[in-house]
Amino acid sequence: MLSLQEARLYAILDLGYTSEENAETVTRSLLGGGADLLQLRAKGKDLATIRRVAEKLIPLCRAARVPFILNDHPALAAEVGADGVHIGQDDGSLVDAQAAFKSKIPNPKSNILFGRSTHTLAQARAALAEGFDHIGFGPLFPTPTKAGRPGIGLADVATMEREVGVEIPAFCIGGITRQTLTQVLAAGARRVVIVSDLLNADDIQAATREVVVRMRS
Repeated sequence: MLSLQEARLYAILDLGYTSEENAETVTRSLLGGGADLLQLRAKGKDLATIRRVAEKLIPLCRAARVPFILNDHPALAAEVGADGVHIGQDDGSLVDAQAAFKSKIPNPKSNILFGRSTHTLAQARAALAEGFDHIGFGPLFPTPTKAGRPGIGLADVATMEREVGVEIPAFCIGGITRQTLTQVLAAGARRVVIVSDLLNADDIQAATREVVVRMRS
């Protein structure tokens, strides 16, 4: 399985954009295009739905040797065999997430990945100090997935990478598209999350491959 340090493109299968019926097809396209990580994000969905979709996507990720991350729900992540969990600023501490995971699997694998959303340099530094394995940093631009939240811009990307991104993988996120990717990389980003621009693409696999090639060139 790809190491987190090698990852450049973090893809998210967001059920706000993709129906449950199309989740497997879209995931195959993201993985076929070369996405390095795959997260299932299902805001507002019931746990039964999230479990059902996760259990369909995990075998695809296993076959592609790509880590499967569940957004929120550490206990459910443990139950379905996810490789990691991603939590937001309001979702408790790392210790809380680890405890919830261990409540279902008392002796989990040592390489379970715990990620944190961060929106400022201070939060990125705090996530590093707390012991998270990786972070999301953003939203860089306004994005419909975080309605009403302004973009934080590009000014702090280089500093974040220099202070945090050299220690743990830091994925810039939020409104990033194939059109804005050049300026995001020019600002100093080394890893990105792209959501709607990939999920809404006419050819998801080709769009994903385009990003992967540009990230690794």
